[in-house]
Amino acid sequence: MKNMSASDFYAKYKSWIGAVIAIALIFLAPQVMSVYNLGLLSKYLCYAMVAVGIGLAWGQGGMLTLGQGLFFGLGAYVMAIHMKLSDIGAGQVPDFMAQYGIDKVPGFWELFRNPVMAVIGVAAVPGALAALLGLAVFGRGVRGAYFAILSQALVAAFSVLLIGQSKTTGGTNGLNDFKGFFGYDLTDDANKRMIFYICAFLTLAMVLIVYWIRRSFMGDLIIGVRDQENRMKFLGYNPASIKVFAFSVAAMFAGIGGAMFVPVVGIISPSDIGVTPSILMLAGVVIGGRTTLLGPVIGTLLVRFAETQLSEAYPSAWTYIEGLIFILVIAFVPMGLGQFKGVWPWLKEKLGLRKPSESVAAAAAVTAEANA
Repeated sequence: MKNMSASDFYAKYKSWIGAVIAIALIFLAPQVMSVYNLGLLSKYLCYAMVAVGIGLAWGQGGMLTLGQGLFFGLGAYVMAIHMKLSDIGAGQVPDFMAQYGIDKVPGFWELFRNPVMAVIGVAAVPGALAALLGLAVFGRGVRGAYFAILSQALVAAFSVLLIGQSKTTGGTNGLNDFKGFFGYDLTDDANKRMIFYICAFLTLAMVLIVYWIRRSFMGDLIIGVRDQENRMKFLGYNPASIKVFAFSVAAMFAGIGGAMFVPVVGIISPSDIGVTPSILMLAGVVIGGRTTLLGPVIGTLLVRFAETQLSEAYPSAWTYIEGLIFILVIAFVPMGLGQFKGVWPWLKEKLGLRKPSESVAAAAAVTAEANA
């Protein structure tokens, strides 16, 4: 049997190698990080789940989704409603409802009292709404900047709706002061580590799902609709249904991320899901590289980490610094850090993973550029 080179072994099993490394890092994090920092990482991972979906819808499908806060918020409020009902017990109403003289929770609250319905709802509600919106929007041929503006308008309207329905949603204060998460005490450090594991493995699962979609026939269809929509119509495919699929998957990922945000942070309010938070969800994807698999996750983690550190060090200027970083990345690496061509070939060569043909090609390219 022919011996397999390191580069061939990596090319054949790179997905498995990446998954093993990710799992090892997940189990290592609680050993080297404090509970506080682990909580911050869990929060960042909630946003990373949204970013994975944006990478699929925008990076692969070409749909600039500026309103993922809508689906993030739907999943978050579904989970928050269930957690609030679990805390107060049967026959009781939350404090903010009692202040308005309400003695019975609304019907849509009762729907998510059951834990199974809540778990299903955090993905099904955003996914179903995205499918309905997608059929209405993509079926009429809306795309490009018009779709981006529409998605942003929807999240702005959703925030206004939440504030206006303060009797049933908590208004600007949102829903907060949660005690437990499916029977587990949220103040227990062991349970906080458990929630981190849930967030981390959910993020990993979403990355693997997108990896499978990208390598499947559906992935080819998504790219085909993005690049040549009219040709796909000529070949007999329905571009609207393909876009709805990618858009709905991204919405479900955002809803799950929002659902985990609630036990991690302990609050959900309109300020967490408005226009500005939605744009920040997109910023990490832009910086990491929207067309890459891991770029949206890495970019989101970097953006959120920088946001935390800069806001602590420079409370009055951190937004300007973050904006400057964003501008520099767009100006010099427009496809994101994940597309920075010089780093990965260099690492492959140092690790012995670069094939001889790749080295010859790279050397020829350098020579041609020098003679130009």
